[in-house]
Amino acid sequence: MTVVTLREVNPTSAEATAAMGRFFAELDARFPGGFDPGDPAPPDSFTLATSDGVTVACGGVQRIGEGVGEVKRMWVDPTRRGAGLGARLLRHLEEVAAAAGHDVVRLDTNGVLTEAIALYERAGYVRIERYNDNPYAELFFEKRLSGRGPRA
Repeated sequence: MTVVTLREVNPTSAEATAAMGRFFAELDARFPGGFDPGDPAPPDSFTLATSDGVTVACGGVQRIGEGVGEVKRMWVDPTRRGAGLGARLLRHLEEVAAAAGHDVVRLDTNGVLTEAIALYERAGYVRIERYNDNPYAELFFEKRLSGRGPRA
């Protein structure tokens, strides 16, 4: 059995940049018109999942409003999908968001990322109206974090 460790890293570190590069490369390959990340701002916090020293997943959380956090750049290596790592990472990012004082977590995704959409729906995210201007985003989700008060 392979052990996967989750750890917080500096969002601008070489490790985080490399993980986001793998995520962006997959988006470029999967999106019909490709993907250009431009010059993305790093999230407030960033988590790497590693196994035997190799990054196998990542994701970040950033503040987008009072009490509202956003999950950004969540990615799981295709060879690791289907084993629960995505759900584990998403729960961890929700905990990071709650610890940062967020009552609600939002995220966006593209319609071709069917595995991600299924994961978010299984995790209790509900579809909402567009909340940002991400040109690649087609679906928008929100989850109220349990044990937290109502959003202001």
